[in-house]
Amino acid sequence: MDLMSILGLTCGFGVVYYTLYVGQMTRFLLNPEAIILIFGGTFGSVMISYPWSALRSVPAGLRMIIFPPQRPSPMLLMSTFVNLAEKARREGIDSLSDELSRLPHPYLADCVRMILDGLEPDTIRERCEQDILATQQRHQNISGIFKSAGTFAPIFGLLGTLIGVVQVLRRITDPAAMGASMAVAMTASFYGIFSANFLFLPIATKLTYYSEEDMLARELIYKGTLSLQKGESPWLMARKLESFLAYHMRHKAKGSIKTPA
Repeated sequence: MDLMSILGLTCGFGVVYYTLYVGQMTRFLLNPEAIILIFGGTFGSVMISYPWSALRSVPAGLRMIIFPPQRPSPMLLMSTFVNLAEKARREGIDSLSDELSRLPHPYLADCVRMILDGLEPDTIRERCEQDILATQQRHQNISGIFKSAGTFAPIFGLLGTLIGVVQVLRRITDPAAMGASMAVAMTASFYGIFSANFLFLPIATKLTYYSEEDMLARELIYKGTLSLQKGESPWLMARKLESFLAYHMRHKAKGSIKTPA
C-alpha cells in the first residue's frame, strides 16, 4: 500500500474540510446539481476522447495509486545481471535456465529466454525496443486519461458558474431563488478546480512516475541482455550498466526520458 497516497488524500480532504467548516460553508457545498454537472460532464468528455480499449485500464490505474506494483530496484537488476554473467562464464549460457524462476522481473525472464532460444542480437534488440515502446504507450494512455479529466473538470466548473449566473439573472426578482442559483454557480467552480488539482492531475502525475520507474527497469534489462548475450565479463557489464544508469538519471533530472536507440 502506498502510504503517501493515503496521507495525501487525508491531508488534502482534511485541510479543505477544516477550512470550509471554520467558515461554516460545508452545508452549501452539498449541491447535487453541481456534482452531476462537473463529474458527469468530465466523464462524458473523457469517454468521447478515448476508446473503450483505453478506458478499461482506468480501474487498474486507480488501484496502482493505492497499491503500487513492486518492482526491483536498478541496483538489484544490475547485481542480477552480474551474477548471471558470472554463472554463464563458469557453467555456460545454458545454465541460466535454472535461474529463470528466481529472476526478479518477468521482463528479465523473457529476455533470458530469448538468449537461451538462440535468437540473433538484432532480433532481441528489435523485440526489446518494441516491447518498451508498446509499454510506454500503454502507460501514457492511462495517465493521459487523468490529465484530460484534469483539463475538462475546471472548464465544466466554469460552465456551471455561467449556468448559475444565467439562472440568477432570470430570477433577479426572486431573492430566494437567486440564492439557490448562486449556490450552483459557486459550488460548480469549487468542484471543478478541486477535482482537477486534487484528484485527476495528481493521479496522472503519480502514474507517470511509476511509468518512468518501469521504463528505467526495462531499459536496464534491455542493455544488460545485449551485454549478457555478447558474453561480456561481469566487470565490464557492471561498468556499462552503471554508466547507463547515471546517464539516465542525468536526463531525468532535466525532464527528459529517452527510449533506447
